[in-house]
Amino acid sequence: MIETKNLTRKFGELTAVDSVSLRVEDGEVFGFLGPNGAGKTTTVRMLCCLISKTSGEARIGDYEIGNAADSLKIRKIIGLVPDNVGLYDTLSAYDNLDFYGKLYDCTEAQRKENIERFLKMLGLWEKKDVAAGTFSKGMKQKLAIARSLIHDPQILFMDEPTANLDPESSRTVRDFILDLKKEKRTIFLNTHNLDEAQRICDKIAILNTKLMAIGTTEELERSVSGRKTVIQLEQLSDAILAALKKLPVGNVAVDGNKLTIDVANPEKENAAIVEAIIRAGGHVQSVTVVGSSLEDAYLKLVREAK
Repeated sequence: MIETKNLTRKFGELTAVDSVSLRVEDGEVFGFLGPNGAGKTTTVRMLCCLISKTSGEARIGDYEIGNAADSLKIRKIIGLVPDNVGLYDTLSAYDNLDFYGKLYDCTEAQRKENIERFLKMLGLWEKKDVAAGTFSKGMKQKLAIARSLIHDPQILFMDEPTANLDPESSRTVRDFILDLKKEKRTIFLNTHNLDEAQRICDKIAILNTKLMAIGTTEELERSVSGRKTVIQLEQLSDAILAALKKLPVGNVAVDGNKLTIDVANPEKENAAIVEAIIRAGGHVQSVTVVGSSLEDAYLKLVREAK
């Protein structure tokens, strides 16, 4: 579990992270969205005990960020994929991972097992003896991900893991994150890739120095404006309109034989709407849900912060 309360970091007169309060549950993939300069990387560096906080509170599990006695303990239970991979170019992929495994006091058997496992999962096993300096950017990023997991941490921080990668490499990394999710690892994902966040995150926070919003994709979409259900009928009748007026739904707009209905939760309300139409003798040709997207919510919240 990761929790912060009014976490703040200042660099002189500049406030990079301003009173951020959030909670990430065990086994959750948590997306941290925001534009460049929003404070995402600074937040991760504080949580990983790489830089100090200016004020506020933060905890990783039972350990407190800012407590010198807890800092080393936190580093042992987390993994970090930084925005800069920082590999040893002259060492092979295998030797890079073996070196970092030794730093974490992993046994030889643990290192051997984890190196083979993660290199195979990321499609790098055949390149294990090749110098990392010869790798493409995508291959280096995959190797950095394997490095972050060499000591088998349950909490993983990933800072823009698919930035500047080609589509194939990006997909491999996303699939790998989903595999880690199945293992119930907690993943804190920094990204400005909305599609990526929507595909893999259980919960998303939008940051622009301050925390603008937090919730599931659906909750963030609904925060911008309500959703609508569009129903195309074979033939609209007064009986259908009378039946819909008895339901606890929003405004019903009529356009020929098409109905547009304001709904708060279409997943729950649409079944009752369709049932009422059928009972009133209507024939439904199609049902479509329209509304705000995650992109709409993101842009609105980021612009409000300016």
